[in-house]
Amino acid sequence: MDSPHGAAVKAEDFGLKGPRGWAFRGVDVDAAPGTLIAIEGPSGSGRTCLLLALTGRMKPTAGRAEVAGLPLPKRMGAVRRLAGLGPVPGVNDLDQALTVGEQLREGALLQRRYEGPLRALLRPPGSRGKAAAARIDAALDAVGLDPETLPKGLRTSVRDLDRLEAVRLSLALALLGAPRLLALDDVDLKLSDTEREEAWELLRSIAASGTTVLAVCSQAPEGVRVVRTEPGAEPADPAGPAGAEDRTDDDTKGADDALAETGRA
Repeated sequence: MDSPHGAAVKAEDFGLKGPRGWAFRGVDVDAAPGTLIAIEGPSGSGRTCLLLALTGRMKPTAGRAEVAGLPLPKRMGAVRRLAGLGPVPGVNDLDQALTVGEQLREGALLQRRYEGPLRALLRPPGSRGKAAAARIDAALDAVGLDPETLPKGLRTSVRDLDRLEAVRLSLALALLGAPRLLALDDVDLKLSDTEREEAWELLRSIAASGTTVLAVCSQAPEGVRVVRTEPGAEPADPAGPAGAEDRTDDDTKGADDALAETGRA
């Protein structure tokens, strides 16, 4: 049963085959809203493709799946609108030329532009600014990123963040859209053991708040729901024939537009 906040994720014999072969196949998932799900496997085993398929960014070619009761691939557009992307290299990278504050303000602006109701655009500028600031503060608090701990506060350059700080910032940007499903890639990449524990504890806290979390990793910690991908499958090209631009719902935008519009939030 789904909840008003989190999204249930179900899949049966789920798979995606691209021009160079299977990216992943035979995946089964049955997770309630508010579950932390680790997609575990070695590099090249289709982990990222599975993440993108379950968030409506890539079109599956085998099996069945649904997110919040929405079937894939038929309702890919609707799934994208309820799923937020944290860090996924090559899809929604942070802008290294911006400061932390600029990145957050851009994220809030894009949320209001693409996903906010029309009446929000008609509010006085001062009111919109206060609402955006409140959303930013709430998102930063949820990911444990205190600007006061950064060298120059919100004026700190994104390029000067360490790996865990950058993960927290990416997650904050995703949470600005209040997603029911939150997904991130390579959660344990380039982190020390202590930082890895902090990252997983953060994801547990987000899931405990009711948001379903999908996290790609090399090795999942104990106590986490694990979905494993098998090595040997060729990775599919997200922009190729089996990628995000090949869809069956009513969204006719190109793959780049879809990823930009949904991935920055």
